[in-house]
Amino acid sequence: MAAIPKSNAAHGNDETAQAQVDIWRFVFGFTEMGAVKCAIELGIPDILENQAQPMTLSQLSSTLSCSSTALFRVMRFLMNRGIFGEKITTEGSMGYVQTPLSRLLRKDGDNSLASMILFQTSSLIIDPYHYLSARVLDEKASAFLLAHGKDIWQDAAQNPDHSKLLEDAMASDTRRTVREVLDGCPEVFDGLSSVVNVGGGDGTALRILIETCPWIRGINFDLPHVVSVAPKCEGIEHVGGDMFKSVPKANAALLKWILHDWNDDECIQILKNCREAISEYGTAGKVIIVEAVIEENRGDKLKDVGLMLDIIMLAQSERGKERTAEEWTYVLREAGFTRHTIKNFGSVQSVIEAYP
Repeated sequence: MAAIPKSNAAHGNDETAQAQVDIWRFVFGFTEMGAVKCAIELGIPDILENQAQPMTLSQLSSTLSCSSTALFRVMRFLMNRGIFGEKITTEGSMGYVQTPLSRLLRKDGDNSLASMILFQTSSLIIDPYHYLSARVLDEKASAFLLAHGKDIWQDAAQNPDHSKLLEDAMASDTRRTVREVLDGCPEVFDGLSSVVNVGGGDGTALRILIETCPWIRGINFDLPHVVSVAPKCEGIEHVGGDMFKSVPKANAALLKWILHDWNDDECIQILKNCREAISEYGTAGKVIIVEAVIEENRGDKLKDVGLMLDIIMLAQSERGKERTAEEWTYVLREAGFTRHTIKNFGSVQSVIEAYP
């Protein structure tokens, strides 16, 4: 017997019922962020990583010198989100264990994003979201400026603690991303004799790059107050300066998560300076850009992350944005580049290679 199709009214009722469930993710969405931050600050992922067996609630609370009742509630919530797991110990008790997701929250893990989470959940970053509507209503307004009275770069220059929070977050992402680029697109660095990392922070990207490609000479280029505290490393020269004025000469210029902080005109100026920096290498010179490329028809879950990043730029920067492939073509063409390629490597970011 054929099934009786649902009426439009029934479909409407289903959608309404689902909406009644989905709305709570927006009402209480901050709880995920708060619970994950709590776990990182307590060092739970690091503690569990060093255990040979599942760790019981009693053992974990004893190690942390904290209330087992409060800890149980946090762990129950995070297990429900798939962040931690649970297995039976050899004594027959239930104990907590790591998952692939919780390993990304270790403070000392190679692929850790713990520092990024601590940065994104700090009041420095959260407060501007209270001014996002003001930013939408006034194109000249800055949510970050309204929240803090200065932009994020001025704040970092004046506040060493905030600067470290920012640099640690960027370094944690860089450790993951540069390794992913080297694994997924190793040919990007073939034949290069020198690379200037524009906005290279503490030099993390170049340290990883030179470990894999020791023939490359690295130039870590950033603001003077940033490179002044960057650790020394063989094969890397730290240079302070202003990318809007000039960029040190090299075979290739590397920019990772730099251009999304600026509007088109500012991007074009930075890219023109990078083109000048590689000019003496002729056709062997290139600019390597590691950024998100928003694809409107992208069907995977990373499209969602790219759109999240764009909202982050709206809240955290005065003029920044994530760009589509067409928007990248525009700024590169206006900066004088004749051709470019875009390569995906399984990350929210892509590698753009631009040639003069």
